[in-house]
Amino acid sequence: MSIFEQRESEIRGYCRTYPAVFDKASNARQTDENGKEYIDFFAGAGVLNFGHNNERMKQAMIDYLQSDGVTHSLDMHTTAKRDFMEKFTRLILEPRNMPHKMQFMGPTGTNAVEAALKIARRATGRSEIVAFARGFHGMTLGSLACTANQYFRGAAGVPLEFVSHQPFGCDSSTDADGMGGGVENIDRLRALYADGSSGVKPPAGFIVEVIQAEGGVNVADKAWLHALQALARDVGALLIFDEIQVGCGRTGSYFSFDDMGLDPDVVCLAKGIGGMGTPMAMNLIKPEIDQHWSPGEHTGTFRGQGLSFVAGKEALSYFEDGAFMEEVHSKAKYMQGALKPLADMFDSVSVRGKGMIIGLDVGTGEAAKAIVEQCFHAGLLVSACGSGGRVVKLIPPLTIPDEDLKQGMATLIQTTKAVMEAA
Repeated sequence: MSIFEQRESEIRGYCRTYPAVFDKASNARQTDENGKEYIDFFAGAGVLNFGHNNERMKQAMIDYLQSDGVTHSLDMHTTAKRDFMEKFTRLILEPRNMPHKMQFMGPTGTNAVEAALKIARRATGRSEIVAFARGFHGMTLGSLACTANQYFRGAAGVPLEFVSHQPFGCDSSTDADGMGGGVENIDRLRALYADGSSGVKPPAGFIVEVIQAEGGVNVADKAWLHALQALARDVGALLIFDEIQVGCGRTGSYFSFDDMGLDPDVVCLAKGIGGMGTPMAMNLIKPEIDQHWSPGEHTGTFRGQGLSFVAGKEALSYFEDGAFMEEVHSKAKYMQGALKPLADMFDSVSVRGKGMIIGLDVGTGEAAKAIVEQCFHAGLLVSACGSGGRVVKLIPPLTIPDEDLKQGMATLIQTTKAVMEAA
């Protein structure tokens, strides 16, 4: 038995899907200790938008370390934090006329969600949160209460309270099994909140993913999101967007909602914002909501550590002009086009997504599991998600070279054909 089997907790998961010991990584490729290379369409569950060991970020971090830059500072002021905040303001917030404050908390997405739930409750004086079916928001108790998956919820050991779930308003092209909720469901909620005898009170906030990544790459309908935003405004609730897996350029713009004319009160960011795998989480909060915090009321030992600010600042350089997002759109178009014949060939297969997060719904968890396993043996890392694990999720680094993208797609298509024909 290896040390992993001897001593690592039974909780380990991804290593069971990818049974290799990885040793090296560069951009969209990982190499195991035996020298076998894998094209990475998993990218750390969306952390590595800019690839493994991004050369620009790596050099910036080396230079910072060699200059004795501050690596840990709680929430004290540092030059690294200032440089990141100034660049984020200039490139992301100001062009969108977003007045939002930046709050740094613990280094993971679930920390961002927990802080968002707290401020929603503090700002409104209410306790209930509305989340949505198939949503995933994290593993700590507050964010887990918002997460819909019963497998994850079952590990809590205590009641997960003060959160209710409503149908997610899928775009019609992505609602494979008809379980989505449309604008009419928002109208139903509005009527319930307006009726003093309904027994249903308005919530502190609505938390939603514009694209449900772990839920099966379900894309929200634009009209539904606008109806949800209007409802939140009318009942005095906060609108919270969880951009943790689909932000930072993943969809072909910095935010997944950039082209929708929406105005969320809180935006939760993590994963890709740290640049190259260095952990960081950040909430964007409207100033009038942020003022409800008192100093030190929500703390964390690792509230944006120095190397994350350095790498994250370098990541923002990709958004200095529109060239990088044009590349993402081009790659996304290629991926969608390459997968379309599979959907034409097999009735149980469909394709959905936006930008470079794409879901290949193969109908059953058994088929998806076989595809993931066979792709691994063929040197391609993909993962399964969605209800019953039926969706193969593709989230390669946005910086993936064209030759790696084409080779990976060829492996996926060949494998999927073989699995579906054998079913």
